[in-house]
Amino acid sequence: MKHWLKFILASFLSLCLLLTLGPFLVPVPDLPGLVTEKSLADPDSKFIEVNEVAVHYKEAGGSELTFILLHGFGASLFSWREVMDDFSTHGRVIAYDRPAFGLTERPMPEEWQENPYGMKFNIELLRGFMDQLEIEQAVLVGNSAGGGVSVAFALEYPERVELLLLVDPGVGGGRGPQFPEWALPLMWTPQMRHLGPLLVRDIAQTGNDTILRAWSDPSRVTQDILDGYRKPLKVENWDRALYELTFAPAYPELRPQLPNIMVPVMIIGGEDDRLIRPRYFEAISKEIPGARLSLLPNCGHVPHEECPVEFMAEVEGLLNLK
Repeated sequence: MKHWLKFILASFLSLCLLLTLGPFLVPVPDLPGLVTEKSLADPDSKFIEVNEVAVHYKEAGGSELTFILLHGFGASLFSWREVMDDFSTHGRVIAYDRPAFGLTERPMPEEWQENPYGMKFNIELLRGFMDQLEIEQAVLVGNSAGGGVSVAFALEYPERVELLLLVDPGVGGGRGPQFPEWALPLMWTPQMRHLGPLLVRDIAQTGNDTILRAWSDPSRVTQDILDGYRKPLKVENWDRALYELTFAPAYPELRPQLPNIMVPVMIIGGEDDRLIRPRYFEAISKEIPGARLSLLPNCGHVPHEECPVEFMAEVEGLLNLK
């Protein structure tokens, strides 16, 4: 009996040792050819340090009315390329790369007191961004996950928001896959942080499929568009930053708070959105006081890219800008 107990104890200790040290034995080689964010900047790119993060942005136009464009998950300010000039005819328009995306700096959480990729950090980054650019109030135009950041910001700082224009927004409460809460502490262990980059590098191979699904007519997605989306994958630490964002600290669920939104809201969605179904937009439009909804035919998850003429016509009509 004692021999069996010793065997079981030895096996248990060996298993613990394997689980503790084993992940660190898995090699995570550096990706070749990665460069700094600024080395990939365009001639019209600008950088500004906000809350100790170098934020990449572009702007055009100018007047008292200011539009701030917030892209979705896996995208960047590149996704607004088709409508930047159109917005600029009606005011000042600014698009910036949210943390973990585009050419905005990718700080590593171990160097910070808080994770720089969570929702709360995104909210305070937007507030600091507006403060430094001397923007007292703005129209927030948020696509997909950028719509979630826009809503969260409007809930915390309604006095800074003139209007919310949500484009195929994701504000929680859907049936998409989510990690169970019990799994989050595991993903935050040093072992999983070591392996994390390997888990997200698959995006480099499968990301094109997601881009194609975002369009109603995938045949209209050109190689230049794919290259524009994949450009940030050349930036140092893009894989680590994306992992940290995925498991950033929890933030209160947004959907139950939708009735508390105190600013005007307009929702524009694509009728052929295959990533977030239009019935979701119909549901949340009824939960937000006074929200107006418009669905564009033959458009997918990114109508501002796929259907820019129809999109801007709807924006101008909703905002009475014509």
